[in-house]
Amino acid sequence: MSRGVTILRGDIETIASAAEAAEGVGFDTVWTPEFYTRSAIVTLAQIAARTRCCRVGTGIAYATGRSPLVLATEARSLDEISGGRVVLGLGTGTRRMMEDWHGVDPEGPAARMEELVPLLRRLWRLHDGPVEHDGRFYRCRITPTAETTPGVRDEIPVFTAGVNPRMVQVAGRVSDGLLGHPLFSRGYVDDVVRPAIEAGKHHAERHDASVELVGIVICAIADDPEQARREASGFGAAGAEIRAAFAERDFERMTTAVPEAMIDAMAAAGTAAEVQARLQQAAEVFDHVVVYPPSFGLPHARCEELAASLVAQLAPGVTVGA
Repeated sequence: MSRGVTILRGDIETIASAAEAAEGVGFDTVWTPEFYTRSAIVTLAQIAARTRCCRVGTGIAYATGRSPLVLATEARSLDEISGGRVVLGLGTGTRRMMEDWHGVDPEGPAARMEELVPLLRRLWRLHDGPVEHDGRFYRCRITPTAETTPGVRDEIPVFTAGVNPRMVQVAGRVSDGLLGHPLFSRGYVDDVVRPAIEAGKHHAERHDASVELVGIVICAIADDPEQARREASGFGAAGAEIRAAFAERDFERMTTAVPEAMIDAMAAAGTAAEVQARLQQAAEVFDHVVVYPPSFGLPHARCEELAASLVAQLAPGVTVGA
């Protein structure tokens, strides 16, 4: 079973220490999200420096807030720090995030990503010659004026994020993998995600391309299963009652409004044995499973405790019930 971990809440040093511990107990990957208070790139640099052999990735970095050249050089530098272990996970965010957070035109996010990813791959081979690109979203004309040496790798894996079918298709068209949303259910993966990846591959005539499907599973462990379920449901966002409670920052009300069936479909919550069993099921759906502790609506100390318990108790090979 291939398993990773991603942590948002906490300072960079704490997250890097958790990453080091995760590698030590056998996790295959460590990822870092991005938010308006957290740079995925800077955090991953610290994680890369503190680990030695696991894959490390941005899960995700905002593609829309950076130029292609900045993204390419950041990824190249991270790959150097890590010794060739980086996965560049990219996403556009929602329409509102694109427009209000990053100040970019929110139209055509899928087409934007499909233009960006091949351009990044050309920029990673700048040592082979100039790059000239005039596209719908990007203009890039770079002729090296000094000696340009190859990076650690000419090809850095690029995973893209997507929820709706068109954004999921991006992975099939241009990417090496799809970073799933924490709210992906088995039914959604079977009915929407995998068919969309295949449609994208067919459109781009990438019939033999390998596209890794990464599932991110919200996990909460507690001796009291009901406590764990309440903590996991802090990510719930379905229905008018939940949206209204979230807008008012009323996390207790929001948690209460999340149906039991939703928690079961979209999170792994309970005792360590119960969560391990749920992750075994997730491994039947995804190529790679990433565990993600709740990050909102809980005290800082409890978030750190949850992250530590996930690393200690959900490592690959840990026996259910041990």
